Parts: sequence; structure tokens; C-alpha cells
Amino acid sequence: MSISLTPDQERFIQTKLQAGKYRSAEEALEIALRLLDEYDRADAEWIEDVREKIDAAIVASNQTPPIDGETFVNQIIERFRQGHQAQA
Repeated sequence: MSISLTPDQERFIQTKLQAGKYRSAEEALEIALRLLDEYDRADAEWIEDVREKIDAAIVASNQTPPIDGETFVNQIIERFRQGHQAQA
């Protein structure tokens, strides 16, 4: 496989090599790929976590009686007021 880097990417790697952070461009690339893999796994875990929370919210909403919009907004305003008063 051949990889082409932009001039900015080459300068970035050269700066890291000159600073002694890495022994070679290959080492820097290996670390970058490892970090990309960790990022992808963390992203997948976050997506799964959100899906689980959405599923739990759907189950909870199915077990909660409906409420009209005005009552809902009034309850939120009241919670806000209580929270604001507790901070004062």
C-alpha cells in the first residue's frame, strides 16, 4: 500500500520526529491508526449507549399516562423555579 500525505501532514510528522516524540514516520502512523481504532470503538459504544437509553425511554413512556402540553410546560417551569430558588 502506498500512502500520499499532504504537505501539511508531512510537516506535522516531521515536527513530531524532530521533537523526538517518535522514532519514525511508521511509528507515528501506527500510533495514529491505534488511536483511530480506539475512537471508532468509543463511538460505537456511545451509539449503543444512546440506543439503550432511547429504548428505556420508550418503555418508560409506554408505562406513563399521557399529559397535555400546557401541563407539561408548566411542570418544567415549576422545576426551573424550584431549582433557581434553591441556588439563591
